[in-house]
Amino acid sequence: MNAYHSAKEVAERFGISECTLGRWREEGEGPPYLRLGRRRVAYAAAGLAAWVAGNTHPNRIAEMAENAAGNCE
Repeated sequence: MNAYHSAKEVAERFGISECTLGRWREEGEGPPYLRLGRRRVAYAAAGLAAWVAGNTHPNRIAEMAENAAGNCE
């Protein structure tokens, strides 16, 4: 696995559009990224792995419980 991936590669890997990745960046969601100039971004393989791990849930009930706990702060 390469150390960095383009937005196109990440979009293809996760079955989403590059526009979705762009919207997530604007909204402060999605995987961490590195800005390479005004128009280009890259995603570190380690950051993608951490993002996937942080968004992996054993079931919907666990996901809902985690979201509810986050809303109580």
